Amino acid sequence: MAGDRILTTHIGSLVRPEKLVAYLHAIEDDKPFDRAAYEAVLKESIAELVREQAETGIDIVSDGEFGKGINWAFYIQRRLSGIYHRPFTPEELKDPMLDAGGGPDRTNFAEFYREYEATGGATPRKRARVICDGPLKYTGHDQVRRDIANLKAAVADADVVGGFLPVVAPASALPNVKDEYYGSEEKFLFGLAEALREEYRAVVDAGLFVQIDDAFLTTQYERMVPPLTLEGYRHWVEMRIDALNHALEGIPPERARYHICWGSWNGPHVFDVPMKDIVDLVLNVKVGTYLFEAANPRHEHEWRVWETVKLPAGKTLAPGVISHSTNVVEHPDLVAERLVRIAKIVGRENVMASTDCGFAQSPFLRRVHPSIQWAKLKALAEGARRASAELWGHKAA
Repeated sequence: MAGDRILTTHIGSLVRPEKLVAYLHAIEDDKPFDRAAYEAVLKESIAELVREQAETGIDIVSDGEFGKGINWAFYIQRRLSGIYHRPFTPEELKDPMLDAGGGPDRTNFAEFYREYEATGGATPRKRARVICDGPLKYTGHDQVRRDIANLKAAVADADVVGGFLPVVAPASALPNVKDEYYGSEEKFLFGLAEALREEYRAVVDAGLFVQIDDAFLTTQYERMVPPLTLEGYRHWVEMRIDALNHALEGIPPERARYHICWGSWNGPHVFDVPMKDIVDLVLNVKVGTYLFEAANPRHEHEWRVWETVKLPAGKTLAPGVISHSTNVVEHPDLVAERLVRIAKIVGRENVMASTDCGFAQSPFLRRVHPSIQWAKLKALAEGARRASAELWGHKAA
């Protein structure tokens, strides 16, 4: 790791090229496709993507999540045994906890969301309930080996510090699953954690960083409180963080990153859980780097949390200093300002520059145009250089 400048990274998901999306549609729709041609396009697309990240100034790069299916979380459903899908019952469809259309934000801004979804603002939902009917076992060994090989080959040919693969956290992997096997929430979560650990370890054992994505940990608050109290929600979070730490056993913390956000959709978020109410729980996750939204205008003010919360020794903060949800390209001076104010609190050596969330919610839904994505990442890199110059008192290399 560089010791005289702020390194750059991002959350992982990047806009897929059209030549790849055509295959991903066929895979998700269970239609026939040329497997060899798909694998060749996937490898080529990742190589091009990593090269462009390096040229843009990103130090720790990803594969863009190109090897995943429908989205950042539900890809795991194709890599597990012990589950199946069935249609929702009429009663289940009335439960806001089970419906992606539920929650007070969607109720209070119903007119907006009708237009938003009609114009493609959200990934179309397949109306099916996930049922756990047996022991959860990881079956995605071939897929994760392929993802690892593609990223490592691309990184080897690029001038970067390292590569990371995003994976899903226990809280976000099978949200609102109906358990018909384990008999208790805790047993189910720890069974899931043991299955996910195989993917986490495969990534780290291959010499890459593993990033655990956990958007559902925060976004469920909107639907849970009320009727739950904040205390009840925190208990729900604690159990899932315990499960995540179980999955992380044996993984060096410095090789692992943990990402939370308040959802990637570019709509109102006025009922989000405040960072101050969960930051102590987040810091209990046994990783070396914490990534969180800090450019989002609903949460940017929360950088002040770090004025009173002590960052544990040896840990790194990777605040989002670029928003994924607007086509406005941030000025590098603003990026630098966001980095400097946190670095002056927690220490310049403990800060990395990142984005709020991924630029593509799924292979089929991008948040910004690809040209905007690259302009934003370029601003991120330039802002980190300017912050480094201010913090170290010299022009960053």
